[in-house]
Amino acid sequence: MKTPKRFIAGAVCPSCKEMDKLMMWSENNVPHRECMACGFMDTLDEQGLSIPAEPSTRIAQPTPIAQESKPIRFFPNPKLNKTSH
Repeated sequence: MKTPKRFIAGAVCPSCKEMDKLMMWSENNVPHRECMACGFMDTLDEQGLSIPAEPSTRIAQPTPIAQESKPIRFFPNPKLNKTSH
């Protein structure tokens, strides 16, 4: 059973430190919270402490974004300068 989301007055987001932006709700008697300012989300345990997310491992890693590769010149070569003096 899922309870409706509700704002928590005076609550501060642990990620972005914005006040009055946290919403809380429960799913199957497990409390969750979400920041409407930065998108931070977590789940709370019985004592109200944040349950850490699964750490990144070799198996559970996000897929890298392919980037266009470009050559890097550490020291400019004056002979490659095509402007005339």
